Amino acid sequence: MREAAAVETSTPKPAVTPGPTIPAHELLGDLLMAQQRPAEALTAYRRSLELYPRRFNSVLGAARAARAVGDADTAAGLYRELLELATAGSRTWALDEARAFLDGRP
Repeated sequence: MREAAAVETSTPKPAVTPGPTIPAHELLGDLLMAQQRPAEALTAYRRSLELYPRRFNSVLGAARAARAVGDADTAAGLYRELLELATAGSRTWALDEARAFLDGRP
C-alpha cells in the first residue's frame, strides 16, 4: 500500500484529469487504522490532505487517528474542519461524532 501511495504521488496528472476516486494515502491511513496503528495512519492522512486538501474522508480519518493517539488538540481542529466541510448531503453520523467530541462527550 505504501508503494501504491508513492506511485500515485509521483505520477504526473494533466490539469484536466480528475483526481483519484480514493487517494492511495487515504486508503493507507484506513488500512493502518484497521491494523491499530493510528500514529502511522495520521501521517498517511496528513499526506493525503497535502495532496487533496479538505477531503472529507481524509479529514475524518485524521481526526480519528489524532484522537486515538491522544492528541486532543489536533483532533478538535480536524473535527472543526469536518463540520466546516459539511454539506446537506454529508453523513450525519460523522458530523454527530465530530460534535460529540467537541462537546466533550465520548
